[in-house]
Amino acid sequence: MKTLFLLRHAKAENAAPGSSDFDRALQDRGRRDARALGVFIKELALKFDRVLCSNAVRARETAELVLAAADLWLEVDLDERIYEAPRSKLLEVLAEVQEDNNVLMVGHNPGMEELLRSLTHSVGSMATCAFAKIDLEADQWSEVGDIPGSLDWIVKPEKLNAG
Repeated sequence: MKTLFLLRHAKAENAAPGSSDFDRALQDRGRRDARALGVFIKELALKFDRVLCSNAVRARETAELVLAAADLWLEVDLDERIYEAPRSKLLEVLAEVQEDNNVLMVGHNPGMEELLRSLTHSVGSMATCAFAKIDLEADQWSEVGDIPGSLDWIVKPEKLNAG
C-alpha cells in the first residue's frame, strides 16, 4: 500500500509586469499558511519517505516552510516536470519512485486537482496550500493511476488558521 500526500503551493504574489510566473514568491499569507500546515503535520506525526516538488519558486518556498515547521529535515527532490504539469505528467513522475511508501508531491493547479480527482473520484478542490492524503492500493508507484485510491482527508489553510 502506498500513501500519496498532495500539496498545492501556498498563496503567491501576483506576477510583476515583465517577470515570469515561474519566479513568483509567496505572499505573507502564503508563508503563514505554509507554517500552519507544517504545525498540523507535526501534530499528526506524519512522515514522508520522499518529497517531490516543482522547481518553481513558490512551490520550493512552500515545501521548505512546511517541512521546517513540521521539524522534518528531508531532501526535497526538485523536478521541473511538476511545474504546470497535467495529471498524466504527474503520474509519470510518480511512476519513477521506487521503494518509498509515503510520498509528498508539491505542485500546481490544475494538475494537482486533476490528479486528486482521477485517483479518488472525489470532487475535492485544491485551493492554495490545500493538503490531501490519498491511500493507494498499489504495490508499486508505476501502478498508480490504474488502481483507484481513496481520499483519506483534505485540509485547507482556513481550517488550520481558524484555531
